[in-house]
Amino acid sequence: MTTTDLLPLVEELEALLGPENVLAQHAELVVYECDGYVVEKNVPDVAVFPRTTEQVSQVVQLCNRYGVPFLPRGAGTSLAGGALAAGGGVMIVLTRMRDILEINLRDRYAVVEPGVVNIWLTHALRGTGFHYAPDPSSQGACTIGGNVATNSGGPHTLKYGVTTNHVLALEVVLPDGSVHRLGSPAPDTPGLDLVGTLVGSEGTLAIVTKAWVRLTRDPQGYRTLLGIFDSVDQATETITQIIAAGIVPAALEMMDQGILGALEEAFHFGFPLDARAILLIEVDGLEAGLDEQRDRIEAICRRCGAREVRQAADAQERAALWKCRKQAFGAVGRLSPSYCTQDGVVPRSKLPHILRRIYEIGGKYRLRIVNVFHAGDGNIHPILLFDERDREQVRRVLQASEEILEECLACGGSVTGEHGIGVEKINFMHRMFSPESIAAMTRLRQAFNPTGCLSPHKMLPTAGACSIEQVHPGRRAAL
Repeated sequence: MTTTDLLPLVEELEALLGPENVLAQHAELVVYECDGYVVEKNVPDVAVFPRTTEQVSQVVQLCNRYGVPFLPRGAGTSLAGGALAAGGGVMIVLTRMRDILEINLRDRYAVVEPGVVNIWLTHALRGTGFHYAPDPSSQGACTIGGNVATNSGGPHTLKYGVTTNHVLALEVVLPDGSVHRLGSPAPDTPGLDLVGTLVGSEGTLAIVTKAWVRLTRDPQGYRTLLGIFDSVDQATETITQIIAAGIVPAALEMMDQGILGALEEAFHFGFPLDARAILLIEVDGLEAGLDEQRDRIEAICRRCGAREVRQAADAQERAALWKCRKQAFGAVGRLSPSYCTQDGVVPRSKLPHILRRIYEIGGKYRLRIVNVFHAGDGNIHPILLFDERDREQVRRVLQASEEILEECLACGGSVTGEHGIGVEKINFMHRMFSPESIAAMTRLRQAFNPTGCLSPHKMLPTAGACSIEQVHPGRRAAL
């Protein structure tokens, strides 16, 4: 698609949104060539910045009229290419729709626009006695619209559940430009769970323009522990033993030696750099019983070989620990010019095995791999370090990533826990699902997105390009 072809569309978009809210020059668009998955890149033809649901609807209608593909984008923190303009076209950037529209404590919900950064809602609720539970590690940058698209998790979703457990209703723009509200903040909404269908659909069924999200009461207290181990096997065995004992921590995170050095250099917390693995364990709830849970966890850690178990002395030290964990991926920049974060899930009992295989695969492909992940629910995030300027390294990273994900499937797990399929893992969909299941998902997508113009080439291996003839018969000849 050439600039000349797009000129009439660009002019109409500028008339609709104002020239300051439309980018059409290549030099301005390069920043949108990829998201957090830097291996694949493609510059969109146009980027637009609507501020209202009505504007999103009008942009979608214009794209349909011109037969041009389009896709939504939030903060671009996706790690699977979910915000990649794989088919070119118009990128609808939702970061200027960033208002918290309502906080209703009596009915325990908030209404937010898609560009609201996750942690903004946390700050807005501070002191109310409530919080929004999903807390992705990119919480300080990622948007709630993006969290809805990928069904994001985070450290505390071990106890509280992932995004889909906290979304009550959605306002969406469908691929034909029509606006609909699905679900309700009232409990037990009748009918099919269309909200659950859209959460995690990665922007392939509709564009979210508002979300009604559930608020959770703050726990009375916390106990935050740091278990220090001389081997990865000791740490992973501790994880399985804690869960087997009937304890469900609010969070149970693991960091290996490879990441500890970068974290210590960045935050100077006092991590022992000779430790092979560290577990960050938190229990919360009623004060009565927390000390008992803490003592049981400490006993399990020591029984499994922990050389030391520390407890955060106060709220300030707890906050420092969580700052280290949640900014771990930023600290990786001290280790390598580029990195690729994988996202697989295995049964907790398979954690010792999958960690050993990850290190073996790293050796096989001459790659350094460090690990920081949601150990409590078996959601691994091996970080492959490389230089994207070296094509040979990129090739080895892709091969190593594929082997890691294949091993997750062999363990009875999944190729994604929270990052989504995007463009990165499309080839794995046939390995995870039967042809009948893929066909059913394809029919569902076609029901919402019959022309395929919304987020083409994403998530499903059958998701092809936008068909201009389906959108507007005869339009291709006119262009």
